[in-house]
Amino acid sequence: MAALESRLLLVTDRQQTKGRPLMSVLAQALKAGRISIQLRERDLCARDLLTLAGEIQQLMEPHQGHLVINDRLDVALSLEAAGVHLRSNSLPVGVARRLLSPLRLLGASAHSVEEAVTVEANGADYVVLGPVYDTPSKRMFGPPLGLTTVEDAARAVRVPIFAIGGVTAGRARELRRAGAFGVAVITAILCADDVDAATTALLEAVTAPV
Repeated sequence: MAALESRLLLVTDRQQTKGRPLMSVLAQALKAGRISIQLRERDLCARDLLTLAGEIQQLMEPHQGHLVINDRLDVALSLEAAGVHLRSNSLPVGVARRLLSPLRLLGASAHSVEEAVTVEANGADYVVLGPVYDTPSKRMFGPPLGLTTVEDAARAVRVPIFAIGGVTAGRARELRRAGAFGVAVITAILCADDVDAATTALLEAVTAPV
């Protein structure tokens, strides 16, 4: 079974980098320490996504982080060692698990404790749970779940839970205390004026003793 070892998962969105090239922002984030990256560029065709994923893999190689491809199992299978992350309306987790080597990461999004339990039972190696706090990009998924849901999910599943939605370094500490293994962020890093410092603060928060 594969394991997502870093407690910080950076979800990409090249439209939210304040005009900076995505690769430049990722390079700065990787300087801060070991992070994992979820490549989520939904508007790219498979060919362009594969090219970008290959470039990110090369960038990450010295840092030993994991790369997971959002939704596109075909792209993940085309890359050595890349995993896949499934949305709640993606290919069913159980189907993807049968197609993906157990040595490759399979993650899934969940918006409730029940969904977290289901995706774990179907073979997910980790769960991204949210939105925990209010954030404009996640309002389509309903009201914030809050810390109680994180606590309940952490008791209900054995795989790592990454909390997402409105996460800051300060909130990351309370999420870890609530039982989250780590956090997933987008704008907290991609939109930061100082990407290195923002990533460092998040890494320190999620790795601090709870």
